[in-house]
Amino acid sequence: MPDVDKPEKGKEFYLDIPAKSTPFFLKGCNSLDWGMKNRLSRIFNPETGKTVMLAIDHGYFQGPTTGLERVDVTILPLLPYADTLMLTRGILRAIIPPAFDRGIVLRASGGPSILNELSNEQIAIDMDEAIRLNVAAMAVQVFIGGKYETQSVHNMTRLVDMGNRYGIPVLGVTAVGKDMARDAKYMRLASRIIAELGVTYVKTYYVPKDFDTVVASCPVPIVIAGGKKIPELDALTMAYNAIQDGAAGVDMGRNIFQSEAPVAMIKAIRKVVHEGTKPKEAYDFFLTEKNKGKNKKKG
Repeated sequence: MPDVDKPEKGKEFYLDIPAKSTPFFLKGCNSLDWGMKNRLSRIFNPETGKTVMLAIDHGYFQGPTTGLERVDVTILPLLPYADTLMLTRGILRAIIPPAFDRGIVLRASGGPSILNELSNEQIAIDMDEAIRLNVAAMAVQVFIGGKYETQSVHNMTRLVDMGNRYGIPVLGVTAVGKDMARDAKYMRLASRIIAELGVTYVKTYYVPKDFDTVVASCPVPIVIAGGKKIPELDALTMAYNAIQDGAAGVDMGRNIFQSEAPVAMIKAIRKVVHEGTKPKEAYDFFLTEKNKGKNKKKG
């Protein structure tokens, strides 16, 4: 029964405590709906404001990439250390355990393979599918300066409209083709354009010179792409410098799953991104974890 007889004076309205309105922790995201913010909190760690995204979506245009020939063997051991996964719906359904409770960033554009013009992409999923898969965000490739630049921008804006309708963030990925410059001027241009047109956050490449201006001129969070495999110390240094320049995290794939010790590497990346560990110290940690792994195998 309702407690209708409880005396009015027994209620506590905490009149001496002002009502709280806590700002959301991500740059440019305070005015988003609750559902958007909740999904972003499954991608970015609310305690640090940063993310370690594990990118394993390479197969959507280049087939069985080295290190991803058997995702069930090479990637599943990395899941406990990833804040979120960036992948395709095929791999998600076929291999990723439904008990995985962190954010899924779903590759939402595609079409051409490495045998053709990569900028000729289209939206490759339906919004019902993204909802059905309970994704935290959708990722779309945008080719600023590419042959099909306008088409890729329209892919993005259509996806943003659909995402806004259903409370699903959109990650705009700045694609850098062979004819596009990898410098701060280009990264500022591409990042700002896709942010202006509505993406929730941006993935772009780190450049050593003036990357802080890329972050400063972008009104939404930026995560950096890992790019091609480089030595572990170099990858850790790149991640550290990007974070120091204001990036909100990394979306790293080949520099993790192509490492000699992928679990040790993703753990070391986490220390750089979430703890601010300096590259040399993180690399020493990587070597220690790598040797632990070798000893376990011997045992």
